[in-house]
Amino acid sequence: MEKYAWRGKIKEGSFEEYKKRHDLIWPEMVEVLKKAGIKNYTIWFNNNELFGYYECEKGIEYAARVQRESEVVARWDEYMKDILIMEPDPVTGAQPLLTKVFELN
Repeated sequence: MEKYAWRGKIKEGSFEEYKKRHDLIWPEMVEVLKKAGIKNYTIWFNNNELFGYYECEKGIEYAARVQRESEVVARWDEYMKDILIMEPDPVTGAQPLLTKVFELN
């Protein structure tokens, strides 16, 4: 199981809307994430910054490909762009992968 971590920012004053949209996440978006093999997905917030973590049971490349090819993910990204500041990875189109420097199991 590969692990994936990302970071992003919420536009000033948009936290409540960001949380609301995730509280009401589209069922078809959840289906795509599950199809991508994404498990244990958590997003944290602090001072307009986001930190996301998930595990990829089918690998990071597979998860990125399924999301990149999904019309649902494209619609979700469009829906979120008014409140998010994200710089996608130019190769995968996903959030840039953070480099792991320590892990305690």
